[in-house]
Amino acid sequence: MKLRSLLADKIFLMVVSALTVGGLVFLSSASVALSENRFGTIYYFSLRHIFAILTGAALFLAIQTVSYRFWKKIALPLMVLSIILLSLILVTSLGFRSGGATRWLSMGPIFFQPSEIAKISLVLFLAWWFDRKNRADSFLFGFLPTALILSAMGTLLMLQPDLGTFLIIATTALVMYFVAGGSIRYTVLFLLLGVIAFASLALIAPYRFDRITSYLNPEADPLGKGYQVRQAAIAIGSGGFWGAGYGSSFQKQGFLPEPIGDSIFAVIAEEFGFLRAMVIPFLFLMLLWRGILAAGATPDFFSKLVVTGIITSIVAQAFVNMGSISGLLPLTGVPLPFISYGGTSLVATFLGIGIVYQIIRKSS
Repeated sequence: MKLRSLLADKIFLMVVSALTVGGLVFLSSASVALSENRFGTIYYFSLRHIFAILTGAALFLAIQTVSYRFWKKIALPLMVLSIILLSLILVTSLGFRSGGATRWLSMGPIFFQPSEIAKISLVLFLAWWFDRKNRADSFLFGFLPTALILSAMGTLLMLQPDLGTFLIIATTALVMYFVAGGSIRYTVLFLLLGVIAFASLALIAPYRFDRITSYLNPEADPLGKGYQVRQAAIAIGSGGFWGAGYGSSFQKQGFLPEPIGDSIFAVIAEEFGFLRAMVIPFLFLMLLWRGILAAGATPDFFSKLVVTGIITSIVAQAFVNMGSISGLLPLTGVPLPFISYGGTSLVATFLGIGIVYQIIRKSS
């Protein structure tokens, strides 16, 4: 592998590197109190995060040696595997319950989230299907298969429950369907069905409805349903424009729930301030920009859809996370890519980024 080829898009690599290194810096501070209280050392979560980064980086480099056609070959088997793994969580004792949801598979010493694999498999499967049929605008070969696979994955995710991940994969599928040449009227139908499904799920499950009401009025139950939203608002407000200083967050000392998970952006805003925290959404917008350029540069339809899907998934998840913890959207519980603690999420993100960069190198 030549160095010149490996540096095909320096800006893309710089953005990914900045998010990765920044994520480690942010997590190292956000995890101090939680790590010391639970494990007696301030380095527990940081060291595990470093291991996940190294694993992801090794996977990223390994992907560059594989032919991009490999992803076409495994698209269907990987989708079948994802469905099986999502089902195993629900129907076997391998499912591990944490925080009121069963989203993990426990296989001996290995814990991982199949939903992270499902995000990648959905992108590869839809890209393979649309490239194979090249009739995304038809009901039979475009709308119906997309709706069926989304329904299957959505049902399994809702039973965990994991509405946040379902929203991300639904958004990804919708964007891919549209880019593949899907009919505008069917795209609108997708949106309408999505709104109906979201409203139905909120009414069926009281806790989802509570998240919406706490989003609309967190002060109605500040110590209960609105607690996380309120504590996040306090953290962001306490940081002001310039922040309290690195390591100086008060809210991470046991007041803000999930300070290393979906609430980590609030800790960042408290320590670095609103203005400097805006570097994070800027970096994700840069990632989106490079992804759009990459998708436009590749003459291969399959590769174009893969880049579109992976970049959409990562960027959409980032803005859903930041929007929900900032009070602009209801809480979803999805992690902030590259930054939140979670080995499966981080390695899966590197897998997706590795595939995208492989396509960038092929097209350059």
